Amino acid sequence: MWTDGRSLYFPQVSVSQPRQKAFRSLKFPLKSLKYPRVPFKFPTRTTGPKWLETTMDSAVQTFPPASDLPPSVVSFLDDKFRTNENLSGAPTLLSELQAQCGDLDRTLIDLNRSLGSSLLTYASFSDRVHGLLGGINAQLTGLGSSTRSRTSDGEGKERAEQILGEELPALAKEVARVESVRTYAETALKLQTMIGDIEDAVSSTMKKNSWKHSARQNSEEMRLGAIKTLKLIEDVLTSVTKTRPQWAHLVSAVDHRVDRALAVLRPHAIADHRALLASLGWPPPLATLSSSTPDTGRSTEVLNPLFTMQGDLKDQYCENFLALCGLQELQRRRKSRQLEGYNRELALHQPLWVIEELVNPISLASQRHFTKWVDKPEFIFALVYKTTRDYVDSMDELLQPLVDEAMLTGYSCREEWISAMVSSLSTYLAKEIFPNYAGQPDEDSVTGSQSQARTSWLHLIDLMISFDKRIKSLIENSGILLSLQDDGNFLKVSSLSIFSDRPDWLDLWVEIELNDILEKLKPDTGDERNWTMKVQGAALLSDAEDHKAPAICSAYLRCLSSVVDHCRSLPSISMRSRFLRLAGVPIIQNFLECLHIRCQEAEGLTALTDDDGLVKVANSINAARYFESVLKEWCEDVFFLEIWSGQSDQPGESTDDQNGNVKTTEGLESGIFHEEIVKLEKFRIEWAEKLSVVILRGFVAQCRDYTKNRRQWQEKSEDGWTVSRFLVGALDYLQGKISVVEADLNGIDFVRVWRSLAAGIDRLFFSSILMSNVKFYDSGVERFGSDLEVLFGAFRAWCLRPESFFPRVSEGLKVLKMEEEKLQSSLARGEKWMKENGIRHLSETEVEKIVKSRVFTS
Repeated sequence: MWTDGRSLYFPQVSVSQPRQKAFRSLKFPLKSLKYPRVPFKFPTRTTGPKWLETTMDSAVQTFPPASDLPPSVVSFLDDKFRTNENLSGAPTLLSELQAQCGDLDRTLIDLNRSLGSSLLTYASFSDRVHGLLGGINAQLTGLGSSTRSRTSDGEGKERAEQILGEELPALAKEVARVESVRTYAETALKLQTMIGDIEDAVSSTMKKNSWKHSARQNSEEMRLGAIKTLKLIEDVLTSVTKTRPQWAHLVSAVDHRVDRALAVLRPHAIADHRALLASLGWPPPLATLSSSTPDTGRSTEVLNPLFTMQGDLKDQYCENFLALCGLQELQRRRKSRQLEGYNRELALHQPLWVIEELVNPISLASQRHFTKWVDKPEFIFALVYKTTRDYVDSMDELLQPLVDEAMLTGYSCREEWISAMVSSLSTYLAKEIFPNYAGQPDEDSVTGSQSQARTSWLHLIDLMISFDKRIKSLIENSGILLSLQDDGNFLKVSSLSIFSDRPDWLDLWVEIELNDILEKLKPDTGDERNWTMKVQGAALLSDAEDHKAPAICSAYLRCLSSVVDHCRSLPSISMRSRFLRLAGVPIIQNFLECLHIRCQEAEGLTALTDDDGLVKVANSINAARYFESVLKEWCEDVFFLEIWSGQSDQPGESTDDQNGNVKTTEGLESGIFHEEIVKLEKFRIEWAEKLSVVILRGFVAQCRDYTKNRRQWQEKSEDGWTVSRFLVGALDYLQGKISVVEADLNGIDFVRVWRSLAAGIDRLFFSSILMSNVKFYDSGVERFGSDLEVLFGAFRAWCLRPESFFPRVSEGLKVLKMEEEKLQSSLARGEKWMKENGIRHLSETEVEKIVKSRVFTS
């Protein structure tokens, strides 16, 4: 400092572009440097407080008028010298200003040195390129003169061929190489310049002073400018990646430097965003719910801070919001480019950063309440739902326009808000609630009391399902539809998504759910009235077929329906499939096992010879038929079709079931309950066949005397008898048993029973009468025809032409009734004669044997 009272002048300075950038990064106003000289005299330095007073008085007297100073300087002085007491800090302030000016000078020296080095490098490179282009120009000139000089000798032709065949392609290749080098240099220099600007902005952002409003505003402007430059760099890199894939090292180097810049920009932007949210009063106070009615509890009216912000604070929030959205869009573009050719779903959609910053403080504030409600989880779900619902409208009205302005496509603020709230709830459940609940069944199994633990577990699951339904309605009310096929969206808004990461918890839920259902079904299964009383109104089926199903079917189907309803709440196809296979299939298997046991008991006790045994088996067949019909109709529903299509990638592909058996997935065999449907069908066919076998066995025993009496076919019928008296008892037995089965068995399976019975009687009469080498006289043929007519009459109630179900005996009787001459010709013409006379179910040998058993009397 001068001690002789000389004046200190601030000259007017012409500032270059790099120097202007450095000036803008300073944390105090230096715009006064651009103004004309201002005389400022320092007095001779003395010692003591009196010197300070003299100095300040002299400064005040010699300072120019306020009207001559720029507004920024006036504002700066007003801020620093509000009172006389502030004058004592003038030397300290002067030292700070001089130190910052020194830092600025050093920064400018570094920038000038870097600029000079870059210019030298570029000049050297330009000289090399100029030399190459000069050589190329000389070669082109020589080539032109060579081609213009036409000569007729052989040497000229060879030279022309050499130029066209060798030198010209080599020259073109060299030109292309030089052009490529030039383009590479220009691109590298352009990227270097933009990255330098970004790094300057990042450096300035890190050195900002938060106590200066102007510096904070300047920092925000620099951040937005840096984001724009980053987007320009990304455009260049995208173009280079597509058009110049061989420049991979250049792209990698630029990406590395951009990553370092983003590692600074994003945390600073998020820190500023959090500070703004805190100044806005976010998070708002949580509603206090009534402990008795958490879902409908009233809370004090809480204003939404997002709607109440105004003025500069709102502008700052919007600018910072746009900056964060711009950074996220840039990050998404970069990841999309870097993952080109790979799975890009992770890059194309990430949670919205600005919404996460809104949810995180609310989540932290809520967890202080959650710790008090571990035994009352309904309060947790009520608080999360109420908070989500109260602020969801502000996401649409205030934040969505900002996201659209930032051109961050594919994002709905409403959906992101709901998704983030549900995700925070799921995270808390997975860390704090489920580990305790998952350990309770094992602990209670040691003490022997599992009912309370299972009840608590199922209550928690019911709360989660109810919460997900309300959240889903909250989304769909805005017009957003969630598809069952879109597992990604469904997972984000479902609290049950915790089972996707913990399949062991899903298996535990299935085990508890299944055991609870089977325990509830035991009383219904043991009640005999449920096996005799019929289902009233088969509302589950779309057809009008009377299945005569017992009431036990309704009990099992209700439980299976509850399993399906719970399955619908799961957010992914893989979890739904696993849940159905582990919980739904065992219920069907348990039902089928009960049917087997009842039928085996009836068969073991009476061999199905009494009517009660027949009724018991008939009811079991009806139950299987009804259950099978319901399952088939369910499998045609879109929900089950989507589950099955999600299991197999391609039709016709084989998959392994739980038992290791291979099953196809093509055609009618494509259904999650296909295996169980096949088992039910097999059960029906097996026991319907047993019914016909049992009745046939009794019929055979009743008509044994009839089939053993060989002489009756040589005698006339008894007077007054239209049917052989040895056949009457058998027909009466047959009629009685069929009536019992008809009354209790469903119509479809009854058709199978009587047709199988008719086929058995046909085989019996054909083998024991027609093929037993008996002699049929005219009277015997007449008797046999009358007996068969009565037998056919017993089946006429269920068909119009019962004789078609007795083909062998009908055709045998037809052969017996033929005239002698016609029968004799049959032996000569053989198979041709049989076709002409409609004999299709008998072989030539059998016809020949029947013909030989016919005795004609003259």
